[in-house]
Amino acid sequence: MATSGDDGDGGDEKRALVPVAFGSEEMETVIVVDVLRRAGCVVTLAAIGGDGPNETTVTCSRGVRLEADARLEDVADERWDLIALPGGMPGAQNMANDATLHRALERQMGERGALTAAMCASPGVVLAAKGLLHGLAATAHPGFVKNLPDAASANARVVVDGDVITSRGPGTAIEFALALVEKLYGAAKAQEVAGPMVLPSVSHGNRVPNEWRLDDAAVLEN
Repeated sequence: MATSGDDGDGGDEKRALVPVAFGSEEMETVIVVDVLRRAGCVVTLAAIGGDGPNETTVTCSRGVRLEADARLEDVADERWDLIALPGGMPGAQNMANDATLHRALERQMGERGALTAAMCASPGVVLAAKGLLHGLAATAHPGFVKNLPDAASANARVVVDGDVITSRGPGTAIEFALALVEKLYGAAKAQEVAGPMVLPSVSHGNRVPNEWRLDDAAVLEN
């Protein structure tokens, strides 16, 4: 298992699991997969209960159909540097109801250096509901902040607390994904990936505890 924050130069291949269920938010799902792959991460998009028995095609919250790489049940027991959950409803609830994913998340969060990430509805509906955010700073979609055990960091667009990263919704998905890149590969890689994407500047309010900002992933010039 690679440790988070590695500079990516040691030949240590990073692997990420992105589950997707019926009703998952398609923008969040695709953006996370895309940005991670731009960084060189090997990403497996894994279907939870596809559109039919043994299928890997999943219909998302706005009717977009995604073809996953595998079924979750076939890959959940593998070791992952990162498990990242998109949000969306009823996708987050379908993830929360999946025993295979629950076991994978418990194992992931029990391993030092193994990253767990969730955004939109999933921090509250999946992680908090399973008791996996106890004692951790987190954020979620405004409609699901009430599910968090502590809302002190809820107004941040991206929150990092140790090996757990959370975010708010489709509009924060790129920042969320870049935070995952930084945790996996370091600040230089996050800035390298962000540059060609021509991101708009984000107007931040007052900083809250554990808030992550792309500006923090600064690369010092020699």
